Amino acid sequence: RGYRALAIDFRGYGKSRGERGVVLAHGAIFNKQSWAPLAKRIANRGYRALAIDFRGYGKSRGGSEPFDLDLDVLAAVRWLHAQGVKSVSVIGGSMGGGASARAATMAKPGEIDKLILLSPVPIEHPEKIKANSIYFTGSRDERLAPDIRKQYQRAPNPKKLVGSAHAQNIFATAQAQKLSGTLLQFLTGEK
Repeated sequence: RGYRALAIDFRGYGKSRGERGVVLAHGAIFNKQSWAPLAKRIANRGYRALAIDFRGYGKSRGGSEPFDLDLDVLAAVRWLHAQGVKSVSVIGGSMGGGASARAATMAKPGEIDKLILLSPVPIEHPEKIKANSIYFTGSRDERLAPDIRKQYQRAPNPKKLVGSAHAQNIFATAQAQKLSGTLLQFLTGEK
């Protein structure tokens, strides 16, 4: 279940060396390229950003466990750590948000620093998430809104909940700049 067992394709942004990294996990109707604008902004803050294509998406192969997308997230986190990155955060949208949350339940303590979930699909045990802090976002009007609120309530502290459009669709709205700025503040701790 380590990073060598998977054949996921990824695009790296930022320094090839660095102490801080971010894994970007896409939603079902997206792929790794959908993260390019945000990944570039993250890289400009000194992070090493790694946008992945889940198994069966983009250039990634299907793999033997097609429903275990959480393993793809965890593999990317562990790969960054193996490259010398000391602090790895994860951003996941919709399907990728659920996979990221599940990966955070399987992660070792300290493997995932911050977890940002954009309209995540629900997971069975959000109370088992192991991340230093968690950020949930979802639109009041989307179908997943009640589930997102329940997941948020069950997730461990510290955490924050804000509203927006569904998952990565936020980056195609007038709210894109504001949410991108808010996400970067959360990620970096800068005011």
